[in-house]
Amino acid sequence: MKIDGRCHCGFITYDAEVSADSVTICHCTDCQTLSGTAFRTSVVAGPGNFRLRSGELRTYVKVGESGAKRVQTFCPNCGSPIYSTSEGDQPKPYNIRVGTITQRDQLVPRAQIWCRSAQPWVMNLKDIPGEHKESGMSVP
Repeated sequence: MKIDGRCHCGFITYDAEVSADSVTICHCTDCQTLSGTAFRTSVVAGPGNFRLRSGELRTYVKVGESGAKRVQTFCPNCGSPIYSTSEGDQPKPYNIRVGTITQRDQLVPRAQIWCRSAQPWVMNLKDIPGEHKESGMSVP
């Protein structure tokens, strides 16, 4: 599936070819912290299937419990996370953050991982009242 996307401020734009069947939700504590919320949703673009169209990404290398290093990329202006990948110059897949993709409504998660770290309320969102408009709640 062809996609395109951008960061919140528009400095970073990209396009890619992804497999819609590769959308996952990750509940690990690193993803919670790096996304600033309860989980992160990503889709895989295979090696050679991601193209940065504008801007220059900033990177941060996260070291996991296993010692494996993952490059995290983000917009230097607004901080929107764009993708993660492995280190090095070899061809590699990109885990693109679904929230930055224009066609995100077409990318339905197929699996959840690291569920043991999931926040307990996440699996019961249907039980939390919702509205299709602004709630009027004040946000700090």
